[in-house]
Amino acid sequence: MTGLTTSGVARTAGALALAGAGALAYASLIEVRWYTLRQVTVPVLPAGQDPLRILHLSDLHLTPGQRKKVDWVKDLASLDPHLVVDTGDNWAHLDAMPALLEALEPHLAVPGAFVLGSNDYISPAPKNPARYLLPDARRRQAQSPPELPWRELASRFRSAGWIDLTNRRDVLKVDGRVLSLVGTDDAHLDRDRFPDAGDADDARTAPTPVDLHLGITHAPYRRVLDAMHADDVDLAIAGHTHGGQLALPFWGALVTNCDLDTRRAKGLHGWPGPRPDQPGGAGSTWMHVSAGLGTSPYAPVRFACRPEATLLTLVAP
Repeated sequence: MTGLTTSGVARTAGALALAGAGALAYASLIEVRWYTLRQVTVPVLPAGQDPLRILHLSDLHLTPGQRKKVDWVKDLASLDPHLVVDTGDNWAHLDAMPALLEALEPHLAVPGAFVLGSNDYISPAPKNPARYLLPDARRRQAQSPPELPWRELASRFRSAGWIDLTNRRDVLKVDGRVLSLVGTDDAHLDRDRFPDAGDADDARTAPTPVDLHLGITHAPYRRVLDAMHADDVDLAIAGHTHGGQLALPFWGALVTNCDLDTRRAKGLHGWPGPRPDQPGGAGSTWMHVSAGLGTSPYAPVRFACRPEATLLTLVAP
């Protein structure tokens, strides 16, 4: 078999370099701003109940000047959800508060619940993207990055009526239904402390029957999902993974930036086994992981993983 000539090797290398440059341009200029709404049906409500719509927002990583993202998020209010769930990493810049509050303004008028993520607490810092291929992508720094005004952010959310589920339980009445809620702080920063079952805030111990038990967290680490499964949540809701952010077509995510397996990097799944409506999933908990709407400002690319929000329509089986 005749090998490639020198000129043939050069042409092949040039073609590969051109293809790589084209993919990078697409990932950084097109897909990263190509927002999409996912619509997912979850058969989890008690028999005979009407559908319940939950808008799941996650990982906006908002910075000043992202006008298109602000307008797109605001327009999601037209979906008329019964409940908004925000799973954190809302911003990525010290000056992003005004834009973030503008984006969320119509949603804060709707019943909601939230937890914070690592980039709500601290400003993102430049890092080698190859770290995400390590078993644990977190890094300890000699100097702490700047702290974001997360206390003010959480206070504004609570003042608007959203429920803060930072390592706590609560109850919410939505569309005539009683929702029991449990949440954790960010497991990526090891801030998670799962509340004890049956404590004073556990709505399931009250005389009023609970229609739905939701678990909400930012980073879907296995320990948190195991705790939610043991707590008998009907649906666990999380973000953080960015769906892998850089995925392979027909394959999916390469990483999740936590210890969750890559096949569950985004979308509706079961935990710890298959989905409850699939063979072998009878003992599993429903789980939804959002690929989120943003990226770190130091890695503003997405490939085969469009930025997303999700409308979860909960129905009776």
